[in-house]
Amino acid sequence: MGVPGVAVLAFEGISPFHLAVPSLVWGPESPPGDMPPWRITVAAPAPGRLTTSAGYAIDVRAGLDALSRADIVVVPWWSDPHVPAPAPVRAALRAAHRRGALVVGLCLGVFVLADSGILDGRTATTHWKWADTFRQRFPLVQLHPEELYVDEGEIVTGAGATAGIDTCLHLLARTAGQAVANRVARRIVAAPHRPGGQAQFIELPVPDPGTDPLTSVLNWAQAHLDTPQTIDQLAARAHMSRSTFTRAFRARTGSTVHNWLVAQRLARARHLLETTALGIDAIAAQCGFGTPARLREHFATALGTTPTRYRAQFATRQPTPGAARPVGG
Repeated sequence: MGVPGVAVLAFEGISPFHLAVPSLVWGPESPPGDMPPWRITVAAPAPGRLTTSAGYAIDVRAGLDALSRADIVVVPWWSDPHVPAPAPVRAALRAAHRRGALVVGLCLGVFVLADSGILDGRTATTHWKWADTFRQRFPLVQLHPEELYVDEGEIVTGAGATAGIDTCLHLLARTAGQAVANRVARRIVAAPHRPGGQAQFIELPVPDPGTDPLTSVLNWAQAHLDTPQTIDQLAARAHMSRSTFTRAFRARTGSTVHNWLVAQRLARARHLLETTALGIDAIAAQCGFGTPARLREHFATALGTTPTRYRAQFATRQPTPGAARPVGG
């Protein structure tokens, strides 16, 4: 697809933070960075001056026709979850979806996607605070408010506030590769990969590395993904009982130990596939999957592809003479 064209839909009273998230992750930076910026257009139901929730105004020059030309359409915000989106907006979203554009809803913007009907029969997420309202208004949508984002292929939904950054980083990795997404995450000082199944609400999101044993265990686990790791072993390293450790782990990460480890290992495997000439056997071993068959199984489940196809799409370097060649796939 090359550099995607993105239309970000803005409404009167929009939150500047929510509007800025797609540009923060996908747009240009100064000085120029490691990826060509995506072409981002802000559009509104009626072009002109929009007042933001911060009190200042923005000039939006594009109208809903921008959605008919975009590869990706993003609805990052909506003002009132009880009020349906305008009919022209709903029609423009349906048309964009029918012609094959990737449609993305973030936070309460997911309500606008649901208003258009394109989420019927699908799975989605939105801000946890409005989950009950969403279920009442859209009974045909299977809501998973505990998840940061839900990827349904041609439709992706993200939860509230900073989960929009996770969603956009996920889509960047899906489009340009994990290595590019990691570099952008470092630039904006964000976590390089938070799996979509991670919980929206986490009790202790910012641990104190000097005093917290769980932080040390998480760092150790990430540095030793090539070794088998069980809950009991990690709990012992944290000097906790199994039950105390699992509760603390869930509170800290919003995920189970197993799911967190799989996500970390997949992220590591994607990075190695993109940036090294290591064979599939070696990558499976280094990431803790053990065998190429297990690596392929997890790639198929999480990404819908094989390691070899992923490497062909996203590799950023060619194998050097004498280096190990990819094996299997």
